[in-house]
Amino acid sequence: MIDLHSHTFFSDGELVPSEHLRRVEAMGYEAMAITDHADSSNLDFIIPRIVRAAADWNQHSTTRMIAGIELTHVQPPLIARLTAQARELGAQLVVVHGETIVEPVAPGTNLAAIEAQVDILAHPGLISAEEMELAAARGVFIEISGRKGHCLTNGHIVRLAAASGADLVLDSDAHGPDDFMTQERADNIARGAGLNSPGLEAVHQNMKRLTARIS
Repeated sequence: MIDLHSHTFFSDGELVPSEHLRRVEAMGYEAMAITDHADSSNLDFIIPRIVRAAADWNQHSTTRMIAGIELTHVQPPLIARLTAQARELGAQLVVVHGETIVEPVAPGTNLAAIEAQVDILAHPGLISAEEMELAAARGVFIEISGRKGHCLTNGHIVRLAAASGADLVLDSDAHGPDDFMTQERADNIARGAGLNSPGLEAVHQNMKRLTARIS
């Protein structure tokens, strides 16, 4: 099991990073990315600390900690600059909080994230066909979400990805232990969104490919 979107107490999650990772290690995870919420106010605070935790953890754990960040409710004109800054600070994975239908994310966020070539556009809501095609061309992975509310448009995302060839990943957006997914639960979420067996296998391979790319 690989999960590339989760939160600790460095933003609105429940656990210190070490417990967060130990719990998924006990579940047999291969890798977990910590992608706490950030904007220009806390980017330089969170990333170095997660990078340091990952350096410690990865010496002793069977589960790899990936040091990431989720740019959240950032105005679209700032996304490219903050993406570059996050990478300079050591973030291995940059996620952008997409235009979910249950929050007032600024219009244009999905497009700005794709144009900035972030790694993952998370829960992008009613993303357009044109944006999905651009994501496919730019190599931006689009997220199917296991999180309540954010998952409401998973079916729309799967349909557009199939038409455009965009690559999908499936993440928990976990904020605490109750959110951590088993592989069975993750696969059922994907099937519920309309993925068939070949599509599900493609998601598994995308997760492995992205994890390998950022190693």
